[in-house]
Amino acid sequence: MNRDFKQRIITISGVKNSGKTTLIEKLLKEFCADGLRVAVLKHDGHDFTCDIPGTDTYRFSAAGAYGTAIFSKHRMFVHKIGTEETEKSLIAQFPEADLILLEGFKEKPFPKLEIIRNGNSQQPASNPVGRFLFVTDIPNADFGGETLSLNDPKAIADRILQYAKNGK
Repeated sequence: MNRDFKQRIITISGVKNSGKTTLIEKLLKEFCADGLRVAVLKHDGHDFTCDIPGTDTYRFSAAGAYGTAIFSKHRMFVHKIGTEETEKSLIAQFPEADLILLEGFKEKPFPKLEIIRNGNSQQPASNPVGRFLFVTDIPNADFGGETLSLNDPKAIADRILQYAKNGK
């Protein structure tokens, strides 16, 4: 696909366990079917382990390397410790992406959709700056803005692409 918009950053926000990861998986299928290159950045408020014990890069880290990288013709993996990365510095790592989806980041002013799921949340919890869409499974919900069904990832993907093209 030849995109007719500049690279866009879209945040998929919502409270914990609202379905952000599941929605992103569904959106990725829609976007990839359209030929778009999409990167996803996720912030973890805790620490995490991303290397596999026993691999060479894990062994290098265990021996004291603050950073390791492994790459092949088809992929790369970079692991750095203690760099206090920001979403902006990570976004810069994907200049070729058509869309960059940020999971979480509900307080940031990026363009965003917010998931509000029955039994999990009943009202918006994100910073309203940049919010252009609510996605919910609550019938006839009125959150004071455009709302689409959580069960219609195609319509959500189409709306995100409309936003990417028009900025609204």
